[in-house]
Amino acid sequence: MSGELTRSVIKRIIRQVGLECAAQGQTLSETLVAFMRCVTRLLDTTNPSLSTIKMQVYFDMNYANRDDLLSEQQRVLEGKLAPMVRAITEAGAGAQEERENMYQKIVTYVLLRSGLGSPTDIEAVREVTAALQSVFPQAEMITFISLSKKDKEQQLKDLAMLVTGIRLYNKQCQKGGSSIEDLPAILNEAIPSATQTVDDRLNSCQLLAHQYTALLESMQEDPHRYSRLRTSKLKEALFNVRQYESFLSILLSDAITNAQEVESLGVQVEATMMVLKNRMQDKTSIESKDVFPLFMELSKLWTGFQDAKLLLSFLTNMTDNLQQFLEIQSQLFPEEMLTSFLEGVTVKSDEERIKETMETRVNVSDFKNQEWLFPETTDDFDELLIQYHGFCAHSIGVRGLTLVGNPAIGILKHKEKCYVFSSKEAAYIFAQDPDKFIQLNVEKAKEYPELIQLLELHHQFEYLVPHAQARNASKYSMKPPPKHDSGTQTDTHILPPTIVRSYEWNEWELRRKAIKLANLRRKLTHAMQTDLSHMRRENFTQVYLPKDVSTQTKRDNSSNVPKPQIFLKGLRGGSSPTTHMVAVDLTRPLDET
Repeated sequence: MSGELTRSVIKRIIRQVGLECAAQGQTLSETLVAFMRCVTRLLDTTNPSLSTIKMQVYFDMNYANRDDLLSEQQRVLEGKLAPMVRAITEAGAGAQEERENMYQKIVTYVLLRSGLGSPTDIEAVREVTAALQSVFPQAEMITFISLSKKDKEQQLKDLAMLVTGIRLYNKQCQKGGSSIEDLPAILNEAIPSATQTVDDRLNSCQLLAHQYTALLESMQEDPHRYSRLRTSKLKEALFNVRQYESFLSILLSDAITNAQEVESLGVQVEATMMVLKNRMQDKTSIESKDVFPLFMELSKLWTGFQDAKLLLSFLTNMTDNLQQFLEIQSQLFPEEMLTSFLEGVTVKSDEERIKETMETRVNVSDFKNQEWLFPETTDDFDELLIQYHGFCAHSIGVRGLTLVGNPAIGILKHKEKCYVFSSKEAAYIFAQDPDKFIQLNVEKAKEYPELIQLLELHHQFEYLVPHAQARNASKYSMKPPPKHDSGTQTDTHILPPTIVRSYEWNEWELRRKAIKLANLRRKLTHAMQTDLSHMRRENFTQVYLPKDVSTQTKRDNSSNVPKPQIFLKGLRGGSSPTTHMVAVDLTRPLDET
């Protein structure tokens, strides 16, 4: 049924009630009629169905797994310590008195973070102060103040772990620790008791479920025998105890896991204590690197004990608070009444029903279009997600019973979902038309709303979702997803362009560039630097000035050769008609020069 159709039906019912009131002379608004119907149902103290829904709401709002619970506890602790951490990390260097006050704040912080004592306990404060002095004396406060805020916060956490480890070791050596609880002994005594309590209540509610189931089966066979019983109320009571059984199984599993964790922590603590004793035995001094890691490990292990105690307290409170939701069905069907009606009726447990059908199995050849899964042919058979919380997929919608399914008969895989059955006959009937019976189960959940969570039918009712799933933002949504028109446009090139601009297809252009590169290789590049140069560093070169040096290679000398002087006589003629020329050599000899 869609949300619009559901609202239409509700409005029609409200309008009809309003008309009937008007016919009797009472005029009521539709809002008042709807409110009165809700109030009447909520105040009904004889309705097991309403009690089951309240139980589901309580569990959904309050239950948290181990990781969520511890992370929430850590968040609360950090919030409480935040003002003190801020006061320590933001304080600056001051006088000696201010540093002493800050040191006392560190002592208080360490004590509160460890959870081993109260700041009002003088003995605990003295132990923490002495342990802190051994690893962080007041003289180091100046160094601590100079650190960054992040480093200060980390050092505070490390100091808290170191001091906690030292105090635990001193307690083991009987040198203090009177305010520290013996958590291993307390948990070893409390966990088995709490686990036994949950187990006893689980067995009791399982017995009730088996009795209700047997009584309903007997009523379907002989309706006249149980005329005083109302089938609808008995089914609501059955669903009530089945839901209670489911929640107790979750709590019992958490309690067993917690017990295993405590046992493992105890072994590790003993081993760490033994190593510490061996390293510190008969020694007046020891290097910090040899024992500090062990002290911090001891602190982490003790934190595990504290977490286990918190989880145990949480599980105990959840178990006690769930008990109140069984009161209505126990009032409607007291033990004496059940005993009288069950005379001559065979009450079978879930284990007995499974054992009776272990030898029966679906014949795969009888089905052509159905897929059946069996343990020997399916990997991780035990890890398959079974629909309807493991109950028979046929008996829910047809008979209104939550009969446990037997996977050994065969698991039907239909539309990627797995279904189990309480008998071979039920499996054959369901496999003939699975969609029909699935719809019958949905209709049964509309008749009994508590089945939505018991059978995990949230995918069939998308507008309903448990609070825990909504808080964790799981795959379910609080309401049908909104739909609207939208459009998208794809770019022509969705990837960045990869065009290579330097690519050349012309061979002659490539040759031209090659020649140009070849010419460049034969060129010399000259550079110089001036005062106006940019993006360069200044270079300086120092050389020796040249010396004035002279070298004599030869001797200067000279010679004077006489100049030839020759005179000719008689060239002008004379009285004689014949010219007689006489040459007179007047050149001086070389010896005279």
